[in-house]
Amino acid sequence: DIFVSNAGVCEFADFLTISPDLVDFTIKTNLNGAFFAVQAGAQQMARQEPKGGSIIGISSISALVGGAGQTHYTPTKAGVLSLMQSTACALGKHNIRCNALLPGTIRTQLNDEDMADPEKKKYMEGRIPLGRLGKTQDLAGPAVFLGSDLAQYVSGAQLLVDGGLFVNLQ
Repeated sequence: DIFVSNAGVCEFADFLTISPDLVDFTIKTNLNGAFFAVQAGAQQMARQEPKGGSIIGISSISALVGGAGQTHYTPTKAGVLSLMQSTACALGKHNIRCNALLPGTIRTQLNDEDMADPEKKKYMEGRIPLGRLGKTQDLAGPAVFLGSDLAQYVSGAQLLVDGGLFVNLQ
């Protein structure tokens, strides 16, 4: 069995003026949501016969780098990465593999406003060596790999899906 945890919200906000409500909402959605969803998936995988499966947590490139407008978001995605590493340790005895996908900039409703601005769009695409934002479909292949028997000895790993953005940040 395969379980993908993909909770995520990201409203950009200034660190000095961010509201406690936005911080709380982001943590509850991104980290607490992932924790309890992964726990429920793992409980099912540990109960079934044969035991085992693959859990994939959708983290973010933001787990590895900071963002001025994302001071409340980046720690939650780092938390998802850490959750996948820790659950890999905790759940291996149940033959449950846990891994994280770290998307870079993927074209979703989260960046509709930025994509409507030609200058921002050009800037965002220009940072990515492959020259374009990712599509949600770009996550499918890596997720299928991590969920398949081709990755039966992969657990606790992180896989960047970012068009080369991370290695180009300088």
